[in-house]
Amino acid sequence: MAFTPLQTERLTLRLHAPSDITALMPLIGAREVAATTLRIPHPYTESDARDFMAGTQEELLNGSGLRLGIVVRESDTLCGGVGLRIESEHRRAEIGYWIGVPYWGKGYATEAARALVKYGFETLGLHRIFASHFANNSASAGVLRKIGMRHEGRQRGHILKWGEFLDLEMYGMVASDVECALRTA
Repeated sequence: MAFTPLQTERLTLRLHAPSDITALMPLIGAREVAATTLRIPHPYTESDARDFMAGTQEELLNGSGLRLGIVVRESDTLCGGVGLRIESEHRRAEIGYWIGVPYWGKGYATEAARALVKYGFETLGLHRIFASHFANNSASAGVLRKIGMRHEGRQRGHILKWGEFLDLEMYGMVASDVECALRTA
């Protein structure tokens, strides 16, 4: 899959590069970030970062995923990541995102997720995009609602994170939701 960086008002969403590792480590390595995500380990090591970079390339090549760095355009600074885990046989993908703690509360996750959802439907031809978040992560719930996803339910005790079973809140949207929103806007 070829990819051209996406531009939003304040952000560039681009493929990760090995040169990102230095900036990535303190951002993704923060315990506060790992605590809000399903797949980011803590502590996060340089080996984890290298494995992540290799995985992003493999997913891009086989079409099973698209993981992008979120860069603040004004400062050319990496501030987080956003991605799609693609299931092409069902024309659906799971969206995920994380933002480094110094960049929380600035709307970057919403801006990045909105752009990637648009790309998923319009460019990749997806039918459905879905997401989940830990029930105690109200910031992520806000992002998903702002980009037009609908709450679809709760999976109780679905994830074991750091020795505790956590509930997941499920969200989703289909292409017609986006088309309808665009017609009424």
